[in-house]
Amino acid sequence: MVVWVFIVHLFLQVIAEKRILLDDPAFLQSQIHDLERKMEDVVARNTDLTAKYTDLSVKYNTLLTKSNGGGIFVRWGRKDCPGINTELVYSGFAGGSWPQHTGAAAEFVCLPRDPDLTTKFTSSYAFMYGSEYDASSTEFGHDNGDDLPCSVCRSTVQSSVLMIPGKSSCYDGWSMQYHGDLVAGAVVHKAATQYICLDEHPEALIAGQRNDDGKFFYPVKAVCGALACPPYHNDKYLTCVVCTK
Repeated sequence: MVVWVFIVHLFLQVIAEKRILLDDPAFLQSQIHDLERKMEDVVARNTDLTAKYTDLSVKYNTLLTKSNGGGIFVRWGRKDCPGINTELVYSGFAGGSWPQHTGAAAEFVCLPRDPDLTTKFTSSYAFMYGSEYDASSTEFGHDNGDDLPCSVCRSTVQSSVLMIPGKSSCYDGWSMQYHGDLVAGAVVHKAATQYICLDEHPEALIAGQRNDDGKFFYPVKAVCGALACPPYHNDKYLTCVVCTK
């Protein structure tokens, strides 16, 4: 019984003290200041989180934009890139192997104007020639031995690149970078080549020192038989187009 009386007395004492504190202006003021400090801390944290969210949003949008770009293609026969959301990586000289070498490399390459060369090898070797217009291909508008320029271009908004032989326009959903004539090495030459798309309005370089009969290219015409005619037609030349998406 004495214990219960003591507990009740203690409980009433605590209630009385709380009432005294609530009636105390200084106590109330300190509680208000404490709440104000907590509110300021919450606001500061919210501001910090908002800034971090904004920064992440900017980085995400930048990454998203960059991830949609990056498609690389060569514009053969030109020193510049098309003005359709592209940037010039470098402008250079079209080159490749000599057409009569049986061990020649097949592909055309776009050589930069500022090469980094070395002299450390002494073994057997391959050759690199410049690519030239030939007398029999003056339909391109340049003289025999004139050198062929090229430009390596990057699409700033699209990542996929497609060269379509036999077309001068792109399919729906694709953007045209340039179109022109499908060309390759001559059938009478020993060396294999590849098909490339020569710009419709090719330029020439004042570059090579002489006419080496270097990496030649010629227009490509259809041969009916295994190739379906129509839609193709015998002895008609093929166009080409470079598209991005």
